[in-house]
Amino acid sequence: MNAVSQLGVIVLVSLAAAGATWLVKGPPSEPAFVCDPAQLTEGEICLADVSGNVLWVDARTRSEWKRNGLEGAILWNLDPKEDENAMEAGVAMGIAGGAELVVVYCGSEACGTSKQIANRIRGLGFGTPVKTLHGGWDALKGLGRNPLTNSSSGP
Repeated sequence: MNAVSQLGVIVLVSLAAAGATWLVKGPPSEPAFVCDPAQLTEGEICLADVSGNVLWVDARTRSEWKRNGLEGAILWNLDPKEDENAMEAGVAMGIAGGAELVVVYCGSEACGTSKQIANRIRGLGFGTPVKTLHGGWDALKGLGRNPLTNSSSGP
């Protein structure tokens, strides 16, 4: 057997082993988002530090919110076609319902929409702490529709 044939056999055996592993274990999972508290900017919070009666505010588009938003999350985005008064009222009702913390998230760590929405919520003057989720949806994805025991039901 020459070197090329040996290499071909090794490649075939490796591919068969990788395929069998994928069938048994499934595709590789994405690495979990890691939040380093030293990297937080003012007003941000790590997912691991979120606790208590939390009002989640989704700052992504309506279609993203409907597709995979956290259960119980209120939609508030900057789309001019949306009814901002209705979104504001939803947040006000959530805060009045006993929320101890408001956490706003958007699509990713680079998304600045959550910071703008958080500032608008702070401007309502309820006095409830308002934080943005470090990492946004990237920190949440892969956890399922209701990964947090302190979330309420359904968008």
